[in-house]
Amino acid sequence: MTRPRIVVEKNDHDKLMRLANGLVETRPEIAEELLDELERAAVAEDAKAINGTVQMNSTVEYRTDEGASRTVTLVYPADADIAEGKVSILTPIGTALLGMPKGRTIDFTANDGRQHKLTVVSVTKATTENGAAKA
Repeated sequence: MTRPRIVVEKNDHDKLMRLANGLVETRPEIAEELLDELERAAVAEDAKAINGTVQMNSTVEYRTDEGASRTVTLVYPADADIAEGKVSILTPIGTALLGMPKGRTIDFTANDGRQHKLTVVSVTKATTENGAAKA
């Protein structure tokens, strides 16, 4: 399957590049996957360009190829809490979700090595620390 076009907000792109580059020596497989996604992403400075796409701190509902639906928030590693539905960008599913537009499907490899597909059903805009909508 061809990977869909993705868009990542510039500030998050910069932070994620630093995060991934910092992991190259200690966790190369995770760093490589994230770097691959960041390299293929269109980098957006305009809020309109990221509208309807999964960004950091966005809440996203997705459906798996097995028909299960789940709602999660994409977060940086320090904020991850699976019990609260906060998925780290450093997980296979987190990396797969980054930049994805509503309605599109992507293949990804889970931690257990199995191939999966997910389809983004809905995206709720990310919020800033003070609760305001992030552009």
